[in-house]
Amino acid sequence: MRIAVPLAQGKLSLHFGHCDQFAIFDIDDKISKVINRKEAIPPSHAPGALPKWLHQNNISVIIAGGMGQRAQQLFEQDDIKVIIGASNGSPEELVSAYLEDTLETGDNICDH
Repeated sequence: MRIAVPLAQGKLSLHFGHCDQFAIFDIDDKISKVINRKEAIPPSHAPGALPKWLHQNNISVIIAGGMGQRAQQLFEQDDIKVIIGASNGSPEELVSAYLEDTLETGDNICDH
């Protein structure tokens, strides 16, 4: 499994489409632990660009603060699970909480 977390200045980007990079975590599914972390620069923000890019990077799960409906639909078409409403925290904390099934989420802060 691969998990992507959109970042702005090294922390969770509360608006998915405005991130400046992604933290991408490779997970060992057998033990639910991170085995690799890297940061990647996404393509410029344009409709459909990020979903296509993340699909090409074999992402399975996205942990985001907020995301528009159209992006969510595109991820659903590619069988990428989207977790919305994550609070501000380090990417490592968010991924660990997700893997431990303790990630707390709130409302989608994106209104489009």
